[in-house]
Amino acid sequence: MREPIQTDVAIVGAGPIGLFAVFELGLLDLKCHLVDILDRPGGQCTELYPEKPIYDIPGLPIVTGQELVDRLMEQIKPFEPAFHFGEMASGLTKLPDGKWKLVTDAGTEIVAPVVVIAAGAGSFVPKRPPIPGIEAYEGTSVHYSVRKMEAFRGKHILIAGGGDSALDWTLNLAPIAKSLTLVHHRDGFRAQQHSVNQMRELAAEGRIAFHVASVKALHGAKGQLSGVTLMSPDKKEWQIETEAFLPFFGLTIKLGPIAEFGINLTENLIAVSTATFQSETPGIFGIGDIITYPGKLKLILSGFHEAALMAQAAFHICRPNDKLRFQYTTSSSSLQKKLGVA
Repeated sequence: MREPIQTDVAIVGAGPIGLFAVFELGLLDLKCHLVDILDRPGGQCTELYPEKPIYDIPGLPIVTGQELVDRLMEQIKPFEPAFHFGEMASGLTKLPDGKWKLVTDAGTEIVAPVVVIAAGAGSFVPKRPPIPGIEAYEGTSVHYSVRKMEAFRGKHILIAGGGDSALDWTLNLAPIAKSLTLVHHRDGFRAQQHSVNQMRELAAEGRIAFHVASVKALHGAKGQLSGVTLMSPDKKEWQIETEAFLPFFGLTIKLGPIAEFGINLTENLIAVSTATFQSETPGIFGIGDIITYPGKLKLILSGFHEAALMAQAAFHICRPNDKLRFQYTTSSSSLQKKLGVA
């Protein structure tokens, strides 16, 4: 078994607010590990509106969701945060020494004196296709994300969907698959056009198969797929050999296991102190859309403010014997050294 990871702060959620929290905590020499169910940073910004312009970020008259996340990732690079993507925070327990142990559904254990919930409106949960009996194959041969590409090497793979995730994984897995089939209910896609063009080139070369079709039924035993039945728009059905099925039908937002963490919730939101953004549970903080307090505004810029105050309070828990010196990045040579701009 893997040893638990020891760090200063465990952050649940790698959206813009969670990313900026890394920056504020990093200025105070606090190391962070972040857990996010998505396979990349950015939360709603990258998953729901990467190309949508945002107009209310201070100093940036216009910035897309993806551009904002890219800038935040560049900003926190000096602090070398560790990311655990494609993992859901599934459990939280208090240890005898007062620290917290955060556990993910992938078996990762992170031990830290401070846990910050920056999960936005909750966890992004993949939409399950309406295919009879699909639950029996989930986790073994039906996967809603790709954690390790090598697990799919040499397999007959079926991917369903028409968005960026479906096209990206079609392109990434095609070179290592024994065979790869992409199906979508129409011959049009929501993905980036260059990805669509690359997919069509692979199909034209015979390196993958593309069908305008839907998945009608799954075939296999004991959780292992052997094939699926596809159905075309004109109701024609046929079977193909399949060992791994990756449906990318979008995401829904649910609070998920956070509701079971033992934190007092108000209408599925975490009530916090506006002085520290700590919850009623010592050592557990909340920032961003997951929290509530009088006057709360669900804005990215509000979350940035919350992250700054949270970091100051978290320092006293992580470094109880050290004195906190408030410094400005514009005038502090030590902070500028940390940022690599001295």
